[in-house]
Amino acid sequence: MLVAAAATLPHPTITLLQTSSLSSVVQSELERMILSGELPPGEKLTEVALAARLGVSRGPLREAFRMLEEAGLVRTEKNRGVFVRDLPVEEAIEIFDLRATMDELVGRRLAAGIAPAALKEIRGLVDQMEHAVKAKDAHTYHLLNLRFHDRLVELAGNRKLTAIYRKLIKELSLFRRLDLADGWLMPISAGEHRQIVKAIASGDVEAAGRAMFEHVMESKERTIKNHQRPTAAAATAATTPRSQVRPAR
Repeated sequence: MLVAAAATLPHPTITLLQTSSLSSVVQSELERMILSGELPPGEKLTEVALAARLGVSRGPLREAFRMLEEAGLVRTEKNRGVFVRDLPVEEAIEIFDLRATMDELVGRRLAAGIAPAALKEIRGLVDQMEHAVKAKDAHTYHLLNLRFHDRLVELAGNRKLTAIYRKLIKELSLFRRLDLADGWLMPISAGEHRQIVKAIASGDVEAAGRAMFEHVMESKERTIKNHQRPTAAAATAATTPRSQVRPAR
């Protein structure tokens, strides 16, 4: 009887693999929800609700939380639970500065020897971005923008650099809130991307590195300004006497 019962139990290694695989699936889905804004910064991740929503037990969910914390996307507060991280502006600035240095290296490496097929591919991505600008499609432009930069880093051929870059970009997405949603910014951004491709195609490592570096620093400045706008508006509203506030019409 005991032998028969034991024979029906899954092997511990199989159980571990199944749990790990399920945790990875749950982690990927939660990451998608966080990066898309479906789970916004500051949101509490309730085990019971998410387990029911995703159709999993709480074990794989807790392991997914652990992986997301390692990735810098959530934080755990003792006796309070797990929350989507709200990235402070100071940390976002640090990430931009680090990313600018990394992208400068990527630009230099690609200019020194990018394959014709790869150059054609990134030109095609910029073409698609320009079409999105004409269509005033900010969402598609944002996705293409992410794909363009991720592909450049991939093409640089340094796996460690790619892994670090992707982690930083995920963390930065907690802060950026689709900065390119303002239509007037998209043509400017698209022009910067076209200049990056031209510099890489020219084989001028200095120009390519500089174009990549300056593009990231411009993105940093735009992000800071977008962050300061609502802060300044809130400060003005807080100091304006009620007698001067006109009712909305």
